Amino acid sequence: MSSALTDLFPLPIVQAPMAGGVSLPQLAAAVSEAGGLGFLAAGYKTADGMYQEIKQLRSLTSRPFGVNLFMPQPEYAETGAVEVYAHQLAGEAAWYGAEPGDPDSGRDDGYDAKLAVLLDNPVPVASFHFGVPSPDALEALRRAGTSTLVTATTAEEAVAAERAGADAVIVQGVEAGGHQGTHRDLPENDGSGIGLLSLVAQVRETVSLPLIAAGGLMRGSQIAAVLAAGACAAQLGTAFLATPESGAAAVHKEALTNPLFVRTELTRAFSGRPARALVNRFLREHGRYAPAAYPEVHHLTAPLRRAAAEAGDAQGMALWAGQGHRMARALPAGRLVEVLKAELDTARTALSGGGSAGAGGAGGAR
Repeated sequence: MSSALTDLFPLPIVQAPMAGGVSLPQLAAAVSEAGGLGFLAAGYKTADGMYQEIKQLRSLTSRPFGVNLFMPQPEYAETGAVEVYAHQLAGEAAWYGAEPGDPDSGRDDGYDAKLAVLLDNPVPVASFHFGVPSPDALEALRRAGTSTLVTATTAEEAVAAERAGADAVIVQGVEAGGHQGTHRDLPENDGSGIGLLSLVAQVRETVSLPLIAAGGLMRGSQIAAVLAAGACAAQLGTAFLATPESGAAAVHKEALTNPLFVRTELTRAFSGRPARALVNRFLREHGRYAPAAYPEVHHLTAPLRRAAAEAGDAQGMALWAGQGHRMARALPAGRLVEVLKAELDTARTALSGGGSAGAGGAGGAR
């Protein structure tokens, strides 16, 4: 991995940017202070809101950090399908006493304005979800001193990131919680996601860029596995969701290990794009009817999901979570990084033949 990037964070641990108010500056600061790379999520925020969070984060740590942007989405033509889904959600609206949102609230997530802020006020790392920035944008960020990462869910997407001039690829396996970062949202590809280890191997043989592995990683031993497979760092989201510094609702944090929520599923129910969440009532009742319409469905359901969260009703929320959610630990974020490092060291020792996997480590912190 290029030293320009790895020099920014001594541990191969990246905290995934989780949009929707989860990736608070306090969380990113704690991870960066502990030796990982903390991330802010600019998705669903205004450009000024993103800038204010960057300022706050800089007041909390002098360590490097990253900011994640969503790429603008193509126009969606089948407005009738969104209207039909809105009628499907009428019962939710009545139950929570909330009106559905306006599906035409915007498609580009303020991308150009946010990019301008990052060029005027450079951050150490910028990552991109749902597509690849233009070569000109990536080059401008590089000239500003920012390392750039692009999420890829296939080898072909990784090639596109490399050709555009990204510095590294975030290889996202199908196990990952939240939105899959596919560059083109094609319904015919639903259910065809690739597991992380297989995907890392495929991408490793396809591009020469450094790889950051993401998807279902909850333990240091799993980090060791993806490093052995060819990644240079691991990105963890759900693992940090339950930390006190996370902005996730209390009921969301509790649901990660609640035996009522036994599995996750990729669904379009909440946003119109495939995203992995804990299976709850909302997902079961509406998932099969949700059209492939992002961000229209996101805007449509946002007030309903917000009302459910305010009511403390986990059955009506988007409970984003990766497949390893039952392994979540409600540790302070900095302490969690320390535990992950200890587990990683133990696993590496075992892999090198220097001791058994059970020696040392931090298993008691689970």
